[in-house]
Amino acid sequence: MSKTSLEIQIQTLPNEPGVYQYFDANGTILYVGKAKNLKKRVSSYFTKQHDYGKTKVLVKKIASIKHIVVNTETDALLLENNLIKKHQPRYNVMLKDDKSYPWICIKNERFPRVFSTRRVIKDGSEYFGPYTSMKTVSTLLDLIRGLYKLRTCNYDLSKEKIEAEKYKVCLEYHLGNCKGPCEGFQTLEDYNEGIAAIKEILKGNFKDSLSQFRQQMAQFSENMQFEEAQIIKEKIEILENYQAKSTIVNPKISNVDVFSIVSDESYAYVNFLQVSYGSIIRSHTLEIKKKLQESDKELLELAIIELRQRFHSKSKEIYVPFKINLGEDVKVFVPQLGDKKHILDLSIRNAKYYRLEQLKQVKIVDPDRHANRVMAQMKADLRLKEEPRHIECFDNSNIQGTNPVAACVVFKNGKPSKKDYRHFNIKTVEGPDDFASMEEVVYRRYKRLLDEGSPLPQLIIIDGGKGQLSSALKSLNALNLRQKIAIIGIAKRLEELFYPDDPIPLYLDKKSETLKIIQQLRNEAHRFGIEHHRNKRSKSALNTELESIPGIGEKTIVELLKEFKSVKRISHAKLDELEDVVGVSRAQKIYNYYHNS
Repeated sequence: MSKTSLEIQIQTLPNEPGVYQYFDANGTILYVGKAKNLKKRVSSYFTKQHDYGKTKVLVKKIASIKHIVVNTETDALLLENNLIKKHQPRYNVMLKDDKSYPWICIKNERFPRVFSTRRVIKDGSEYFGPYTSMKTVSTLLDLIRGLYKLRTCNYDLSKEKIEAEKYKVCLEYHLGNCKGPCEGFQTLEDYNEGIAAIKEILKGNFKDSLSQFRQQMAQFSENMQFEEAQIIKEKIEILENYQAKSTIVNPKISNVDVFSIVSDESYAYVNFLQVSYGSIIRSHTLEIKKKLQESDKELLELAIIELRQRFHSKSKEIYVPFKINLGEDVKVFVPQLGDKKHILDLSIRNAKYYRLEQLKQVKIVDPDRHANRVMAQMKADLRLKEEPRHIECFDNSNIQGTNPVAACVVFKNGKPSKKDYRHFNIKTVEGPDDFASMEEVVYRRYKRLLDEGSPLPQLIIIDGGKGQLSSALKSLNALNLRQKIAIIGIAKRLEELFYPDDPIPLYLDKKSETLKIIQQLRNEAHRFGIEHHRNKRSKSALNTELESIPGIGEKTIVELLKEFKSVKRISHAKLDELEDVVGVSRAQKIYNYYHNS
């Protein structure tokens, strides 16, 4: 039974933290959720029985799923909030104000106030956050107010109104929490020195402030005020563990487009992240089918123009993995370090996950397209003249120097063709000689294919280094096949690929599909050879004195060995014991053979 598109999407989700979005058949977003493990969380919607009616209705309406991979659960939480506020999906009805994450605002005014808020207003004020925990915000504000005397009133403290004595100090002044700038008791310069120090705290520079807190704690302890000292100690512990950058990216990174690209021989995948106020508000990956082996630079420039038009982006800054040309109206950055590099890496991760997801889906839905892509990739990676649709791999097995054999396994379109596997017993070589054995089996294999008029492979892989490869080449030369079939050797230890007449080995990316298929070929040849070698050794073990007894065949010997475990025990067995296993006639022959001799 063929899988549906939705089942395939679920099956290929990554086991990573992130945000998922459900869409109906019309492409309308239904729901946004966060997950520590995307695959497990999304799968649970479709494998569990849901008692709640709306959840059942939601699951029935889901036609497609999109997801965004992030680094941590905290990032997933923030991203979920941004997407819910932006799209307002029908089934996210429980979202309320307390789901908006708090910021710390330094108000743009004379004698700036410092307070928490859930609304970011473009009025010149500075905002730090968002924070995922209100406890962290409260602790920071308590720390700030404990160190610096700040006003909490919302008076307009213009110079003219202070000089006109419009205001009177309040209770906060008398409690020692404020220095009374409303009556001119504190200068603007002195107040702003404190604000500058507060900004450093909010950026994560707690060194000076923590030092003052420790002094306070020591003073409380000396005065036997242990409860107050414990409160200060708890604040210090929270601040020491506090991560200043709790946002997905630095909140100073605003109104920025981030693009990255990953590609193979057939397709390119361009990821687009739109960043606003330090948080991702959009993620989209575009798949591009290559026509003329376009470079990544060409494809990325093309994709950026398309995506910015499609999503009506007016951002003046763009982050990309390498230099491109988009004209003078847009500033293009290639980040190397810090938060900008962090957000670019996140974009690359999303592009890679999208590519892997697509490859898995194609492998399930369209095996021919998958095979075509893999073959094109192998041709490029291995520098071949044609796609290796038919590959043969040879391996020798002569464990402990006995019963030398060889194996030839065959892959067609990147998959094992087991009916074409062949075993070889070494005939012309005496003793364990891997080089001579390889020369023999390669010659016998292709001499036979030529005699039968059977198709030849496009690629031969020899499991071994330069010596084994040279031996195989002798046979190809003798058959005049040297220029007709590509041949390489793979060294076992470092996965080095050796080419004829090239002293420098080729090293493939450890994660490349080409290397994985070569390793699969090598392992399969090794397994097949060992299996044959084991069977041959077992058979030779039976070719002992038991088989030399007239009238005793292989089947009888197997039955005897199953019962008595060894030839020695069989030779010492009583006649009635042998009769119980193989009958009177054969038992008498075996008994007479050992006792007469």
